Amino acid sequence: MEIVALIGVRGGSKRVKNKNSRPFAGSNLLELKIATLRRVPGIARVIVNSECDHLLDIARSSGAETIKRDPQFANDHITSSDYYQHVAENCPAEIILSASVTTPLFTVESYQKGIEAFRRADYAKHDSVTSCCRIKEFLYRDGVALNYDPQNQVRSQDLPRIMAVNYGFSIIRRDDMIKLRNIVGKRPLMIETSRLESIDIDTQEDFFIASTLYNALQAEKREAA
Repeated sequence: MEIVALIGVRGGSKRVKNKNSRPFAGSNLLELKIATLRRVPGIARVIVNSECDHLLDIARSSGAETIKRDPQFANDHITSSDYYQHVAENCPAEIILSASVTTPLFTVESYQKGIEAFRRADYAKHDSVTSCCRIKEFLYRDGVALNYDPQNQVRSQDLPRIMAVNYGFSIIRRDDMIKLRNIVGKRPLMIETSRLESIDIDTQEDFFIASTLYNALQAEKREAA
């Protein structure tokens, strides 16, 4: 079954204005993500779903297919579950690899690792494959410790193994994505990725950090070549 990479983007962004199309490392987040995904063995097509004509133009010029989204599924009031169901229903694919443009440090190798894990997985045990990162922090909720006993404090490296979904990629059958209204199945296989790759752009500070690191890594590659 062919795997289709699906990128969902919208034109508006309140915290980082036009973050998907604004200049980033000599390009923009959408162009860079499409270029990365097109180099991944095992991805048959890259599809961009958006309500924004400008983003759709960028996608087409970058070699991706496009789907125009109903604007009602691109506003601030739509739930993530409604969004996931809608984009899956409009994506012509058997298997969807959902990729976020806001994780620009994800590598071709990590996407390939996720695809290989999905193809090897026993569907009875794992209905999806999702990238994640390990959290080794002392967590509290409403003033109450969640993952350790403050009166018997352990070292940070001895905290419980808690994984956080980082949305670098989630691979799931289209029918399951529609039924579950999510990109993470009921029995996900969690693939741990590096903390660097897990950087997600949600604020202006994130944008600066990600672009600085991206440029530094590219310079390092050029020096090594």
